[in-house]
Amino acid sequence: MTRMSLAMSVAALFICTSHLSSDACTRVVYAGTNGNVATGRTLDWRTPIPTSLRIMPRGERHESYDDPASNMTWTSKYGSVVSIGYDMGISEGLNEAGMAVNLLYLPGSVYTLPDSLEHRKKMSASVWAGYVLDNFGSVDDAIKEMSKDEFHIEAAAMPGGTPTTIHMAMSDSTGNSAVVEYVDGKLCIYKGREYNVLTNAPTFEKQLAIRDYWEGVGGMNMLPGTNRSTDRFDRASFYLSVLPKDLNHNEALAAVFGIVRNCAVPMGISVPGQPEISSTQWMSVCDHRDKVYYFQLILSPATVWVDLKKADLSKGAPQRSITLESDGSQVGDITAKFKVSAPFKPYFHQ
Repeated sequence: MTRMSLAMSVAALFICTSHLSSDACTRVVYAGTNGNVATGRTLDWRTPIPTSLRIMPRGERHESYDDPASNMTWTSKYGSVVSIGYDMGISEGLNEAGMAVNLLYLPGSVYTLPDSLEHRKKMSASVWAGYVLDNFGSVDDAIKEMSKDEFHIEAAAMPGGTPTTIHMAMSDSTGNSAVVEYVDGKLCIYKGREYNVLTNAPTFEKQLAIRDYWEGVGGMNMLPGTNRSTDRFDRASFYLSVLPKDLNHNEALAAVFGIVRNCAVPMGISVPGQPEISSTQWMSVCDHRDKVYYFQLILSPATVWVDLKKADLSKGAPQRSITLESDGSQVGDITAKFKVSAPFKPYFHQ
């Protein structure tokens, strides 16, 4: 089957199966010809997600799981700022080398092989993003190591019993990008600047096929306009494709904010029989050039940011955190407002 034939078949399949459940997030990467690179994303969920930001210094010892017989340990090479949901796990972040990692919901992820074949170490979903931010300054380095396939994801259910089924997107200061998924227990990796958009369902291979179909239609003629994952993927892909490649720094950041806002789901949206349409809870933009992490709660009128150049990321420095409020009292550069905190304790078990 040709790529275009596959695209048309997959598109037809999704017209017939749009009731399938998935939760909404959108991630995009702009990479300009003048060194301006920015990654933006929305985090969408059925209910509000209590969120805090945390500054993680380099030189800390971390572990992938709490079972010494099956875990991995490492000492962080890079400091970072991370977003933590429910005080349970790291959902995304930006490190001092300009490497960004975003986790998005992927319904149906299967992390483990059949028991007779499973020999890999355990990596908790709560620290998977942190592992990449701690250890790698580029997508190439991260994928070279992860391609060894030495671990699988161990994921506890989230509050309410929803399975933690996720895939990972990463991007770096060169504009390189990658998507990592576990399909039927097998590691699937897509690496390259062209993999600059990610949403949720279906698996990334099928998302690319659907994008091929809409490229044939032409975004200037018609774009899919619903809040479904596939429609958001195609809209974001089109808008990225028509952006000028020579945008200046501020224009690049504004363009990425504009695309993620276009893909955001308005607060309070509820469609009977379509639980995959979930309200956007927050959005973020990573400035890879200046190492600044922008963040906005949808319920807040203000955007805040963390400048990693101003943060103490030195070995031996304490972790610092801040709880984000929706009353508008936090605005602008909040780097100096983080408070010393006890080390983050990942959520390993239900």
